[in-house]
Amino acid sequence: MSVRPTQAIRFKGRSYFSLTLAPELPLAEWQNRLDAWLERSPGFFSRNSVILDVRDLALDKDGFLTLLEGLRERAVRVLGVEGGNADWAGPDLPPFMPSGKDVRTPDSETETPVEACVGANRDEAQAPTLATTGNAIRHASPLFIDSPVRSGQSVLNPDGDVIITGAVASGAEVVAAGSIHVYGALRGRAMAGAYGDETARIFCRSLEAELIAVNGLYQTSDEIDPALRKKPAQARLKHGMILVTKFD
Repeated sequence: MSVRPTQAIRFKGRSYFSLTLAPELPLAEWQNRLDAWLERSPGFFSRNSVILDVRDLALDKDGFLTLLEGLRERAVRVLGVEGGNADWAGPDLPPFMPSGKDVRTPDSETETPVEACVGANRDEAQAPTLATTGNAIRHASPLFIDSPVRSGQSVLNPDGDVIITGAVASGAEVVAAGSIHVYGALRGRAMAGAYGDETARIFCRSLEAELIAVNGLYQTSDEIDPALRKKPAQARLKHGMILVTKFD
């Protein structure tokens, strides 16, 4: 009788960028704001998965299922749920996840920035090379990219600035805890201050972005002043709003 060797199953830790969506009470008002956002950016959630944070809602199961169904109708893909009752789990629902740690802000040196990463492994992907979406770069501050960022690629620095000497193509994504500097055309998505830095800015030589964000506040291409398109520009927060101005 022959004995077959056991085939090992390999598991790897890997970081994935995801957005955290935290609904607010009253839910009807929050859903109206979400609908207004989707009217301005109809394709935003088609390119992004989200973690649904319901810790502050005190929902019962019926309320949770209603919220989840409403998100599905809006084509919001929920990758996991934080703060829900694990007893509600089922094969047709996203998995329930343990609460993540608070991300590090400029005032804290002790917390690990993990909120926007699923399955984060800080020992992995330390080399300063580009990665396709789903395998975002994690690198000590600052991160320099000496080549163009192509469509479908994602760059993430959870510790500081991202400095790109080339262009960022349409469909690419750049996320930084600090500021983002693009010494070419910015045609993709750029999210600065992603871990709570209200002083972060976005600088680029030619503003052609699909979306820009600072500390979670967004503007899409149709909201940016047409007079600034394809011009050197900077984006920053002022009085709780994104201010985009010409940059010489």
